[in-house]
Amino acid sequence: MEKSNKTYKAYIEILKRELVPAMGCTEPIAIAYCAAKAREALGGLPDHITVAASGNIIKNVKSVIVPNTNGRKGIEAAAAIGVLAGDANAALEVIAHVKPEEKEKLGNYMDNTTITVEAAQSDHVLDIIVTVSRGNDTAQVQVVNEHTNIVKIRKNDTILFEKEIIDTVETGKPDYECMTIEDIFDFAMTCDLDDVKELLDRQIKYNTAISDEGLKNDYGANIGKTLLKAYGNDIHIRARARAAAGSDARMNGCEMPVVINSGSGNQGMTVSLPVIEYAKELGSTQEELYRALLLSNLVTLHEKEGIGRLSAYCGAISAGAGAGAGIAWLCSKDYETVIHTIVNALAITSGIVCDGAKASCAAKISAAVDAGIMGFEMYRNGQQFYGGDGLVLKGVENTIRNISRLGRIGMKETDKEIIKMMIGQ
Repeated sequence: MEKSNKTYKAYIEILKRELVPAMGCTEPIAIAYCAAKAREALGGLPDHITVAASGNIIKNVKSVIVPNTNGRKGIEAAAAIGVLAGDANAALEVIAHVKPEEKEKLGNYMDNTTITVEAAQSDHVLDIIVTVSRGNDTAQVQVVNEHTNIVKIRKNDTILFEKEIIDTVETGKPDYECMTIEDIFDFAMTCDLDDVKELLDRQIKYNTAISDEGLKNDYGANIGKTLLKAYGNDIHIRARARAAAGSDARMNGCEMPVVINSGSGNQGMTVSLPVIEYAKELGSTQEELYRALLLSNLVTLHEKEGIGRLSAYCGAISAGAGAGAGIAWLCSKDYETVIHTIVNALAITSGIVCDGAKASCAAKISAAVDAGIMGFEMYRNGQQFYGGDGLVLKGVENTIRNISRLGRIGMKETDKEIIKMMIGQ
């Protein structure tokens, strides 16, 4: 693919926009970011905080530990640390640099601050409105559709910033709809690596570091360690354990950043760590690793574009298929193997539900990576699923469209029931 090609430029912009660092699960971090922006607009520390959040935000914040809060979980902790110590200019690293003395003040601040959580009356899957007040002054910040997409900042009766809430492609946003598996493969094979090296090096460095931490120390249910202990050190197990261990740490309060994919740290680790582990096993060159990571990242972004950032459909499943694509290419260097791996992987695990961010995400990641590897091993051994097998249709794009429809439309009512169950209704 030529560098002057419009699609080439779009892919570079998509990667720059998506492969960014985040410290902590992105939903509580989005609340902390919104809260830090609200405090900034207020001009001082509030004594009242109200967080109105859509159901999927509530679902993904309820059970996950918020970094730099001394092990606290939930929306109240995320909002309070954002207000108290968040860097309003740091986006998804808003609470990455909280000082020890600020962390120690958190308990007292939460004890002496009225923090109210309510369901946002909204049709948007991702919607956060943080309202803060002190004395006669009030400020409000709203984020919609993407974790740092601020659509309104208000202080008292003055609108400081506002933009239209749109569900279509934004002006200035790369054209995600141009993505196809065929073009993604072409781009990954021909891309000038100088255009992406910095992004991929950061993904390798950050995500490897948190995986190391998860394998070394005690986090959550220790899925990564359990895999290695129970099943041994085979590459198939190490690939799963690497991704799971990163999630073990991230979901359970580890204060290290990861490079995300599709707005999710779990997906960012799932698309990268198994591919990195396979590259080591195979003795792949650095160029081969980069190209495999381009493939796994972009395949996942393509799958997720049709589903949306948040849904009842577990995002790790898309990422596991993306990892499978990267692994398939490292092992075969063959386009047909890659596309059949994707279809096979999606056929195996589609339908696993998202019931929020928490320790069990690591186990779902293990299952998703296993499906990606199985999808490849099936095709390598002359086996595949065919059009008409359940949701599988002839052609990789048609199968992806079916899975997107399942996640976006078919599981909408499922999502509502999951949220009701999680909040005790």
